[in-house]
Amino acid sequence: MNSLSNVDRFRKIIRDGRICVGTSIQIADPIASELAAEADNDFVWFEMEHTYINIKDVLAHLLALRGTSVAPLIRVPYNDPNIIKPYLDLAPAGIVVPMIRSAEEARLAVEACKYPPKGVRGFGPLRNMYGKASMAEYLETADDEIMVIAHIETIDAVRDIDAILATPGLDGISLGRNDLSGTLGKLGQHKDPELLEAIDTVLEKARKTDIHVGASTGFDPDLVKEWWEKGVQWFALGEDLGHMADGFEKVVTGTRAIGAKRK
Repeated sequence: MNSLSNVDRFRKIIRDGRICVGTSIQIADPIASELAAEADNDFVWFEMEHTYINIKDVLAHLLALRGTSVAPLIRVPYNDPNIIKPYLDLAPAGIVVPMIRSAEEARLAVEACKYPPKGVRGFGPLRNMYGKASMAEYLETADDEIMVIAHIETIDAVRDIDAILATPGLDGISLGRNDLSGTLGKLGQHKDPELLEAIDTVLEKARKTDIHVGASTGFDPDLVKEWWEKGVQWFALGEDLGHMADGFEKVVTGTRAIGAKRK
């Protein structure tokens, strides 16, 4: 397997039945990834769908992670082979494809990440070739060295979850609770029974397959415990900006609390 991306380590954590913990990266400065590695995260989730960072920024982050044990996942902006292709050539451990609504869309996402005859990925690797003596050696394992992960965040996807989970070449799914609640007309209503039922349906179905399941959410220990017990195996918890904001607030409120006690 490709030690450059630590995809083998990520998969081993899942196979061993251990919880796999990571965080999201949204800022351009690669020191954020270096700090994530120092904190012993198992993976980082590069957020390309909603943030201002670009592919050059992601490359800098990947270079900062080289030599660590962290597996980089990239959530691409859209399910399009032309958009996905350059991210594949950065040699991440996995590609997370947003807004998958059906098995057909999951199939297209897989095809975008696989070389012919399994898919439509164009050939132009760079970092992916590191450690490979030839094109033939690279192609022996290339399709297995980048995980394909479908982000389940619509009620349409929940309704088609059996077929999505049966998609050949799909490695994993991830839960997007906020957008899922939005497609139910209940954005942010995390305790809504209809949303909870939809999430449980996905998790129950996934447990019967070899597909691994992750989630990207804020850090809520009770939620992590609940979802871990229901079969979620990896968690992208919080993000660099949120961790910074929490740290700032902790220092400010703690200091002011001390100041308020002076007599």
